[in-house]
Amino acid sequence: MSGLNRDLFSRDSASYARFRPRYPAALFEWLATLPTAHRVAWDCATGSGQAASQLGPHFSSVIGTDASREQLREAPAAPNLSLCVCLAESASLATGSVDLVTVAQAFHWLDRTAFLAEVERVAVPGGNAALAVWGYGRLFANRDIEQVVRHFQDQTVGPYWPPERRQVDERYRGISLPIAEVAAPKFAIEARLTIEELVGYIGTWSAVTRYRADRGRDPLPILIHELGAAWGKDATEPHTITWPLFIRAGRITGSVG
Repeated sequence: MSGLNRDLFSRDSASYARFRPRYPAALFEWLATLPTAHRVAWDCATGSGQAASQLGPHFSSVIGTDASREQLREAPAAPNLSLCVCLAESASLATGSVDLVTVAQAFHWLDRTAFLAEVERVAVPGGNAALAVWGYGRLFANRDIEQVVRHFQDQTVGPYWPPERRQVDERYRGISLPIAEVAAPKFAIEARLTIEELVGYIGTWSAVTRYRADRGRDPLPILIHELGAAWGKDATEPHTITWPLFIRAGRITGSVG
């Protein structure tokens, strides 16, 4: 994430690492088909390393960078994963050294012009490197749970979503990228979550952080109560939660198209 938005996620980096959902392994298998070589992958705005750690099996070296030192402290250790505190717009990577650049659920936080210039600088030349940016928006569950979460998302904390969040709702459509874009398969995150785990995830939302700062109180207790009524007879029973992914990806051409 950029320095401007670092504090939205640094204050409770442990919760971010614990509750943010894990991407499907098939996503990373597909991403590995995009570049011609598999030496170095750079995961920008890596947060606590959810995507970077999953790139590890497919590349000799993975570099995860983030503006938040607190987030990076929560990243899992891996023999081929190195972490660096720096902005995605000015990374300390060698020119022409990266085979795949990824941004997971964070592209909307970046200074797009500066970041894409940095992507072109670090990418292996000759159209052999690739860029992939992806994200997820609304979650899906059973009707009662969805209704509670939608109301919380749109009404309770709705006024507190940063303007950048609109790009997620628009699925990054209309943004010019320096790639020969390819159609991505359909991928989705799916998890079986308890009420505690679902509320833990919602508590990592930037809008919740801003609500707390502005109002001086936590909106989650009321959400917990409402979810309890919607959950069913056994409040300890996990429910299936799904987040469809949207992806924009392709070989880096060196010109925005």
